Amino acid sequence: MILNIEEIMEILPHRYPFLLVDRIIELEPMKRAVGIKNATMNELFFQGHFPGNPVMPGVLLTEAMAQVGGIALLYPEENRGLTPMFTGIDKVRFRHPVKPGNQVRMEVEVVKIKGKMGKVEGKAYVGDKLAVTGEYMFALV
Repeated sequence: MILNIEEIMEILPHRYPFLLVDRIIELEPMKRAVGIKNATMNELFFQGHFPGNPVMPGVLLTEAMAQVGGIALLYPEENRGLTPMFTGIDKVRFRHPVKPGNQVRMEVEVVKIKGKMGKVEGKAYVGDKLAVTGEYMFALV
């Protein structure tokens, strides 16, 4: 299943400048999702992080992956309108920088759900290079 930005905005509560997913290219609701973020020099964070050597902040990459997981979790009609909230972040590693002009492919799997709480694992790639990995715990409120 593929979702465009309008469909993503029907699912996630995030809006500019904090909506960090441009497209979903694979989706198995409540199981996994693959999302795309196009990093462009027009984004404000590149102006200050870092002048002369722009790099996408790790915290925003972490948020982007969590949003991809949120789409997998909020896609079912019974979860629409809920807000995915971080309850924990573990084992996050930054392995390759994301620069302006890069396309980030984020692969997120739901590994555990208990009621409205759970955990997802994510990997983000720039081309074939692993950029970020991590585990993200959440509550749907």
